[in-house]
Formats: sequence, C-alpha cells, structure tokens
Amino acid sequence: MWNKLIIEEHLKDHPRVKAIQEKLKLPTLYLENYDDIWGKSKKPYLHKRDSLNLFLAQKKGQLLKLAPDAYGQAGEPHYYFIHAYNCIYECQYCYLQGYFNTPDIVIFINHEEIIQEMQRVLDEHSGKRVWFHAGEFSDSLALTHLTGELELYHEFCQKNPEAIIELRTKSVNIKELTKLTPLENFIVSFSLSPKKMSSQIDLKTPSSEARLKAMASLKDKNFKIAAHFDPIIYENNFKDHYRALLEEMQNLQLTSALEYLSLGVVRFTKDVYREVERNYPDSPLHSTPMVKSFDNKIRYNHPMRMWMMNTVKDQAIAHGVRPEALYLCMEEDAQTT
Repeated sequence: MWNKLIIEEHLKDHPRVKAIQEKLKLPTLYLENYDDIWGKSKKPYLHKRDSLNLFLAQKKGQLLKLAPDAYGQAGEPHYYFIHAYNCIYECQYCYLQGYFNTPDIVIFINHEEIIQEMQRVLDEHSGKRVWFHAGEFSDSLALTHLTGELELYHEFCQKNPEAIIELRTKSVNIKELTKLTPLENFIVSFSLSPKKMSSQIDLKTPSSEARLKAMASLKDKNFKIAAHFDPIIYENNFKDHYRALLEEMQNLQLTSALEYLSLGVVRFTKDVYREVERNYPDSPLHSTPMVKSFDNKIRYNHPMRMWMMNTVKDQAIAHGVRPEALYLCMEEDAQTT
C-alpha cells in the first residue's frame, strides 16, 4: 500500500514512531514539518490506488473541533478529535477528495496532547455528558494495528464516565479494540449500506457482511455498538435493499442492541461534488438529480430525502431499533418525528 514513510525530525525517537517504522520497514524521509510538503501541490485523489505516502507528525493548532448541529444526538455537546488525515478506503462519496490537496495519509502521534484538550473541554462542561467523535478525517479503526492509541482514549473514558467516545468506522480491524475492557461510554459505530450499493461505491472497504460480523462479535463481547445509515443513496428498490440489510442485522440481534442509528442522505459541498463528477463519472451517485440545499450543500430535494429517511426509519423500528435511538444526521430537522 505504502510508497514511503515521511517523519517529522523531532519525532524520530518517539516510541510510537519507532514501532510503526519497525512494522512497515519502508524507505524513510525526515523533515521539519509534515506540511512543508504534504498538500503543497495537487496530487489527484485517485493516485491513492498506486502511490500513497504515510506521514507521521505532531498535530498542531486546533486539536478538537466543535461538531456542527445535528452531527450527533441532540441535547449534549459534540466534538470531534483529529487523530489522522485521510483514509485508506476509497468511498466514491467521500468528502476528503475535495477537502485536501492530496490523498496521502497523516497519522498524528501526540495523542496525550489531544486527550489533555479533551479533559479541558470536559471540565468546561462540568456536570454534562460530552461526546468526542473519532473518524471525521480518517477511519478510526483501520490503522489501529499500526498506531497503538486506542488504550489511551479508553483510559480517558475509564477516568471520565461523563465523557463518551465514539469510534466511527467502516473497518473490521477490531483486534486491538477487543484487547480492551468494554465500557458504557466507549462506543464503536459502523457506517453501513445495503450490499449492492456498498459493493458499487464503498471501494476498498470490507463488505457489508464483514462489517455486520464485526459488529456482532463486538456485541457478543459486550462492547457498545451503533450504526450510521449515511449516506442513503436512491436506487431502484432501495426500500427492499434496506429491508434486507435490517433483516440481516435483526438476525444477528444487532438492531435491538444499537445505542443509536443515524440516518442521512448523500450530500456534497460544491467542491466535493465537482471532484466526484470528475473521479467517478459513471457512479450511481449521479442517477438522481440534486439541488442546492438549506446549508448550500448539494442534496436530493427536501421532500425526496425526507421520504427516504422516514421510509428507512419506519423499517428500522419494524426490525427492532428503538424509536428514541434514531436521529437524522446533518438535516434542518434533526428529529425523526
């Protein structure tokens, strides 16, 4: 997968850096700051298929970001923490293809500083539950066999029961996770699509069946699990395809075990939509007209997407998902009523 390893000079003796070097044994370049070269010139997104560099760096500046409205369940503060940039997978709708100038991956090493900032934010919200999400800029589990940070975030949750960490993923790389003790406030959430659509647009990812098996394995080990049906993409018989997905989840006793299930329809910024059109001109993403929406993102029109999400919501409830566990993601109305 990797072409070369590029490391910030001041991190060369860091134990996590040395461990990654030992595992990968790649040609290595050292430099002062990763962003001296990362993203400085345009590297097409699809170059990730055959030329991908891995950077190891210190995250500077903002370590946490306040999540936008309707990012998670309403009523409590939500933040996401930045542990990496870019992803090994190639989902056709991924917003990263229009966000960064390069698909090269950056793994940040300074998790202790990120956790210190999480503690500061948590203390500011004294007496409230606070959510911290991983997976906004990179899959939260896909590289954990290399990166070795899960135990640190797990310890933070052990010490702070009012903090909730959500690991958002499409990965089945759960080996490091299962070495940890399940916690009420340490949640693993899987993004899921029906089998047909996932095989067409979730390129390089584990199959839907593999993700469901990973979810079932975690559930059986008493880990807290959740799911995201996001993005929901219109196709002929999409109702039948989601019904089949929910039936499979119900057969694995997953639907009733979900901490929450978010529903969101495919959406793009203008720049991302332009990249998607360029990179995947024959994608089923283009089969249905879209319009500029309330937040200037490009989506299906409001009646269509509300019909789609309410259809899937009703199916989810019929298959055992608790109504109060459902919410709409990144919509004007974040409730499912």
